[in-house]
Amino acid sequence: MSEHASLPDGHILRAGTVVTPAESHQDGWVHVVGDRVRQVGTGEPSVPAPVVHLPALTLLPGLVDAHAHGGGGFSYTDGDPDAAANAARAHLRHGTTSTVASLVSAPLESLERAVRALAELVDDGLLSGVHLEGPWLSEKHRGAHAPEHLRPPRPEEVERLLTAGRGTISMVTLAPELDGGIDAVRRVAGHGAVAAIGHTDATYATTRRAIDAGATVGTHLFNGMRSTHHREPGPAVALTEDGRCRVELIADGHHLHDAMLRHAALVAGTDRFLLVSDAIAAAAAPDGQYRVGELDVVVRHGQARLATTGSLAGSTLTLDAAVRRFVEATGCPLEQAVRAASLTPARTLGLTGTGSIEPGHRADLVAVNDALRIEGVMRAGRWVIRPDS
Repeated sequence: MSEHASLPDGHILRAGTVVTPAESHQDGWVHVVGDRVRQVGTGEPSVPAPVVHLPALTLLPGLVDAHAHGGGGFSYTDGDPDAAANAARAHLRHGTTSTVASLVSAPLESLERAVRALAELVDDGLLSGVHLEGPWLSEKHRGAHAPEHLRPPRPEEVERLLTAGRGTISMVTLAPELDGGIDAVRRVAGHGAVAAIGHTDATYATTRRAIDAGATVGTHLFNGMRSTHHREPGPAVALTEDGRCRVELIADGHHLHDAMLRHAALVAGTDRFLLVSDAIAAAAAPDGQYRVGELDVVVRHGQARLATTGSLAGSTLTLDAAVRRFVEATGCPLEQAVRAASLTPARTLGLTGTGSIEPGHRADLVAVNDALRIEGVMRAGRWVIRPDS
């Protein structure tokens, strides 16, 4: 397989199956011209163009990860452009053609520097946005966030970081019960970013207030938030029952029991949950010692935990593995899992022209075999991994 080889204009990819937003096309084909999908069809192609035959493979849309902290041994959290580029490329080789770089809680000055640096990579098209996960989080549900960097969301500080992003901050996760939390939700939404509820001790009622103020996403549902109780439903119930909201799910076999994956998918419905990796640098990399922000993390057997407390510290997941795991754990059709890892996150983030295989969209395609293992990856009409044809 070769990298960075491109198809000349006017080629057709003919596969055993092509998964589109509407349906799966058996004996389907995709006409790629330049960096765009020109046409999608079934059976004999109606376009006189060279054909690449992939009869044993399924073509999926490029995957979209709304929440990742790193991969391939590299992190986004320091805002280093070279490290960020390497992390994005590691996920690209696993089919993620659109990546949002997630930061963790840090001093305000450090976050501002990181946001400014990563904004340049969004401008260059390598990244699809920046996600601020912190510092406006609950100490009680901090997870892998250093407690000394957690703080209430003061208006001037929220504005400072959003302004530094120059419109590239696509999502901000915060705890709405903190002093100034509801106002922060309004400010984030007012800047055109997604206000997400996470790492929170919010009650059901407070979560409802935050949703009414403009929050539309639940960050890694059930993880890093007040537990659900029959007399105090908490944020998970408020988020899943409200049609204005979508929820993130980490399908790695560690963060959520399979029954909770099934439950969340059933309650939220097809278009209201998105698979995310919440990956740290250890994704697509060996077990060993890593860092999340300033905290030491030990990865054993693919499971990442803080060296001090043993708390889960992100994941080693890639989105192709999340799709496989979700299908296995829930019994849901492949199309539903793929939608949750492509079109739904694209819509959640406001990304246009990506997340699905349809005319006019960027030619981001993933070729998988019957075991849903990657055989080929195309981004913007260029092969990153060329499938054997």
